[in-house]
Amino acid sequence: MSTTPSLDSRVIYLDFNASTPLAPEVVRAMEPYLEGRFGNPSASHWASSEAKRGLHAAREQVAKRIGCEASAIVFTSGGTESNNHAILGAFYRSRLRDEPFHVVTSVVEHPSVLEAVQFVKRLGAEASHVPVDRFGRVDPDDVRKSLRPDTRLVSIMHANNEVGTLQPIEAIGRLAREHGVLFHTDAAQSLGKVPVDVDALSVDLLTIAGHKCYAPKGVGALFMRDGIEVEPLLHGGGHESGHRSGTENVLLIAALGAACELSDPAAMRGVAALRERLHDALRTKFDGELALNGHPEQRLPNTLNVSFVGKDAPRALGGIEAFAASTGSACHSDVREMSPVLKAMGVSEDVGFGAVRLSLGRSSTEADIDTAAERLLDAFGRIE
Repeated sequence: MSTTPSLDSRVIYLDFNASTPLAPEVVRAMEPYLEGRFGNPSASHWASSEAKRGLHAAREQVAKRIGCEASAIVFTSGGTESNNHAILGAFYRSRLRDEPFHVVTSVVEHPSVLEAVQFVKRLGAEASHVPVDRFGRVDPDDVRKSLRPDTRLVSIMHANNEVGTLQPIEAIGRLAREHGVLFHTDAAQSLGKVPVDVDALSVDLLTIAGHKCYAPKGVGALFMRDGIEVEPLLHGGGHESGHRSGTENVLLIAALGAACELSDPAAMRGVAALRERLHDALRTKFDGELALNGHPEQRLPNTLNVSFVGKDAPRALGGIEAFAASTGSACHSDVREMSPVLKAMGVSEDVGFGAVRLSLGRSSTEADIDTAAERLLDAFGRIE
């Protein structure tokens, strides 16, 4: 099993949901393209052959991880592009057919989904945002009630990036299929942590982000089921089977392929045990004043989102030297507002402003966890 590079023993990194370090095997997969395999994979001469083989191998690696044919993988620049491609591409296809477009999504999606939905609304689409319960979980029946004759797309994330809650994607996927509606899920956080199989999930479109699974930033993929018609966002030479024009970044794509080859949800059992070790340590001092945010069982094995009730989490974390964690979504870490996800879950302000997301990774150790607990307990204990 791969391990990630060791960090300085003085620093604690518990923000793996924001970004992961590169696995050594991923770095090695990139090296040939830094040193000599410079050819354009779309060319037809000697310099392109190795790049072309690398592109094909990576496509096979990604496809194998999610249980699909290699031809269904479209490489992108990351999760944001993949989410935008799914939503805007479905909208543009309906617009070209002069069809009305209604999309169903949830109130706790990643901003790259929510903002894409807002954009298509500005262009004439309509949208329904289904609520979540106190655990951050969508009720499939709410999705069913939101479906209309003009519903063209449902987009519900697989796992929430802040609280780790897993959505009932299988049930929603079956529902969408019964009604003949395209179904997209953002699996950026779940790939490599829990099983992801596109047929089991009944999805038509699925988002992957490289830097959430030990690959570099700037690369991702969109699974597009055979026969699904969404418009490309980038037009040009017809790369990626016409779905995404632009010469492929084989360097980063090879890295994503290697990361998918390495990913193993079964290996996350040890990470889940460390997560519980951390939770137990925090409860020893703050029992009764420590609230768990997210589903206690249906959540990512590496994610612990807890609130130190009545405390100021940004102030506490800011006082811990060499410590990396998040007080909410990493995309909003500089905004002094309670997390929209926690708001949607009905969390009160005295609980929400004390929330900390502690996300572990494959390189996390017992020593890291014990040190993290000590530093958190000390920092929050000093705040009145």
